[in-house]
Amino acid sequence: MTTKPAAERPKRRIGALRGMWPFLKPHKTLAFGWLLFLCLSSGASLVLPLAFRYIIDKGFGHSSQAVINETFIALFGVAVVLALATAARYFCITLLSERALASLRQTLYAQVIRLDVGFFERSRVGELLSRLSADTEVVQALIGSGVSVALRSAVMLLGASAMMVWTAPSLAGLTALVIPAVMLPILVFGRRVQKLSRASQDRLADAAAIANETLNAATAVKAYARENIESTRYSNAILRALATARRRIGMRALLTMAVIVLVFGAITLVLWAGARHVLAGTLDPGVLGQFVLYAVFAAGSVAGLSEVWGDVLRAAGAMERLSELLDERPDIVEPAQPLALPRPLSGALHFDHVSFHYPTRPDTAALHDFTLDVRPGETVALVGPSGAGKSTVFSLLLRFYDPQSGSISVDGIDLRAVTLNDLRSAIALV
Repeated sequence: MTTKPAAERPKRRIGALRGMWPFLKPHKTLAFGWLLFLCLSSGASLVLPLAFRYIIDKGFGHSSQAVINETFIALFGVAVVLALATAARYFCITLLSERALASLRQTLYAQVIRLDVGFFERSRVGELLSRLSADTEVVQALIGSGVSVALRSAVMLLGASAMMVWTAPSLAGLTALVIPAVMLPILVFGRRVQKLSRASQDRLADAAAIANETLNAATAVKAYARENIESTRYSNAILRALATARRRIGMRALLTMAVIVLVFGAITLVLWAGARHVLAGTLDPGVLGQFVLYAVFAAGSVAGLSEVWGDVLRAAGAMERLSELLDERPDIVEPAQPLALPRPLSGALHFDHVSFHYPTRPDTAALHDFTLDVRPGETVALVGPSGAGKSTVFSLLLRFYDPQSGSISVDGIDLRAVTLNDLRSAIALV
């Protein structure tokens, strides 16, 4: 799991979020409750413009105190329903996100800890820690908040749009003319925001890897008086992450600004056209007020969608990185039909013309045509200078790696024919 150049990374984009489904699926009850209360709270919000129309046309128009009193009592009841539904919706989605992310973290850790030693030799621990913490937190933020905002905005947008058409079809048609102008900046800026989000997370992982490397070798850093050098190195990594984050924030700010200006510009245009209809006597003031409130709801929903779109793209980048980790497969494969080691073991060990290169040093042989026989009851000491292959012999015996050529057997059974658990439980390190 070394860091790949951008050109080599799979272009999953938003589809990477499908990787969260296995962790969300077990919590269908919470998801159903969330959707139910989301629809209830959205419905309560969509009732409010109807009440204002009724007050303007029936209460103010006829100077009826009774109508005004009844309407405001009904409005308070709607507000209570809205508050209860919103609280229940928040509870369901927050608990859902916590449970799903707990499952994701457990699965990620179980996956990483079961990968072979070669994987850890190729990978940086700081980057792994960043994925287990920072990337999962980005995904949790989307599930716990972003998805709720996005879906509620979508429901409100559809509901408000339908009510706008029902209230004043001509004004709704005028509003629809600006929809392509609103969608254009989302399409233009959205893809760029996602790329910058992924790059920002990569830069943070680089900084975490540097910190982990230097802190784990703190004695060596001090022995060579490299404190200032390592501090500068870490600061440069943080500054690179900050520069990428600044570009991402700027692009997202442009996206939000463009959407808000276009949406509220459209509302102003529609309000101006509606006011002309009221003056001409072809539209009731209450109808215009109702339409404007629904237009505001729709505009706010579009703004909410544009705001959360950046979070969606950022989470897609994080989930892409997590999926790469979940898709990682160990190089050391368990046998399909394993053989059992005899119990008790006699201890006969045989290395037969073994050659091995470490994955990170493919051009340098750690062992070349190595043959060793250890008979039962023998005590054998391996002696040699650093790099001669002493530790490599034990790494191959424990099957941390498989040799490129040759074979290793215990009591006449090839190590590759035995399960890792069976093999390693028979070997003790002192």
